[in-house]
Amino acid sequence: MIKRFIKAPVAFLLAFFARRVIVRYRPRVVMVTGSVGKTSTKDAVAALLSQHYFVRASEKSYNSEFGMPFTIFGVANPWGNPFAWFAVVRSIIALLVLPNHYPNMLVLEVGADRPGDLAKLLSIATPDVVVVTRLPEVPVHVEAYASPEQVREEEFSPAFALAPGAPLIIGSEDPYARRYADRTAAQVYLYGEAAEATARILKNNFFIEHGILSGMKTEMAIDGTHTSLVIRGSVGRTQALPPAAALALAHALSIPLAEAISSLARYTPPAGRARLLAGIHESIIIDDSYNASPAAVEEVLHTLADAPHTGRRIAVLGDMLELGRYSVAEHERIGRLVAQYADVVVSVGIRARKIAEAAHAAGLPQEHTISFDDSYAAADAVPALVGRGDVILVKGSQSVRTERIVEVLLKNPADQTLLVRQEPQWKRRSA
Repeated sequence: MIKRFIKAPVAFLLAFFARRVIVRYRPRVVMVTGSVGKTSTKDAVAALLSQHYFVRASEKSYNSEFGMPFTIFGVANPWGNPFAWFAVVRSIIALLVLPNHYPNMLVLEVGADRPGDLAKLLSIATPDVVVVTRLPEVPVHVEAYASPEQVREEEFSPAFALAPGAPLIIGSEDPYARRYADRTAAQVYLYGEAAEATARILKNNFFIEHGILSGMKTEMAIDGTHTSLVIRGSVGRTQALPPAAALALAHALSIPLAEAISSLARYTPPAGRARLLAGIHESIIIDDSYNASPAAVEEVLHTLADAPHTGRRIAVLGDMLELGRYSVAEHERIGRLVAQYADVVVSVGIRARKIAEAAHAAGLPQEHTISFDDSYAAADAVPALVGRGDVILVKGSQSVRTERIVEVLLKNPADQTLLVRQEPQWKRRSA
């Protein structure tokens, strides 16, 4: 990692040169912002646009003051490797001095951990289009802000930078995004289940192929025209939202529906976002281990409850971090919910103990509410809990590293490459 004392000047230099690249090549910029589902939506939007533009999209979930410039330069995250940083410098020089065939469309995921983060990113690039994912009641990172409203305002702020009449894509069921959109001069397009949505989700069903749960099948209406889309490899009704947002954008950019659907056939939900994996003892793993917020956990619990299964439903839930004063109440609320949707609850982390305690208080037997201090201890014990035909949900905040639990539950060890945080730099980190 970059030493803390040089992080600020390095970020300043990266931003400076990224602005110069944007000014030189003048690509159109699509920004994806929000609290939940940014990376999936970014990937769906990039898949949609790739047949019509020379597209570059953010790698994985690189959405910070470092990740965004790396995307603009077209380089990988150098982490703490000095030689890789020299490669970054060479790339910057080449972009600013030599002729280059640069992308004419950038799809940039942007995120905020602290107040002012998005202002820094907006000083680098001004969006031509903004796609806003869900802005929940209690967003992640709220502990760094005065209130949840302040988080939502910052996450929506790229939309305020849009030129009059520019496309703004928001969820039709998101009251906060719809209220904020009224303060812009953008052209608003809705996606979701509401009747007035440009890309309206009509029905979501589990997709079964050759007798195996393989994803979701979504029926949609795009400006009144009905179509369907299969999303392979992940489950849950939220899996329809990224393609729906992309289809609303297609309508805004006058991309024909048939071409848009064809482009989205190449979209695959990213690792750790309700991905389906084959587990030990013919179990099914719902790997949602990338991160956790109350809204995301609540949504995936509905998926666990509804997923086809012949055994039990096991929820392995890690700490939800950066909730500040809302932490205890939100962990307890999730515990009461999981008691309704799961047969066995495994908590991972000190904060998540409140989940197990609340689940027991809500009616789950004590022997079905099990707690571990960290993912190492859970990984040692959880395989013994799994029976034939069980469905196992694994979810937790990033630093809890619940992917370690997924790893030991895999039927095929080679599937480890499908998990999040498999880079050597992550592997070297402690819990």
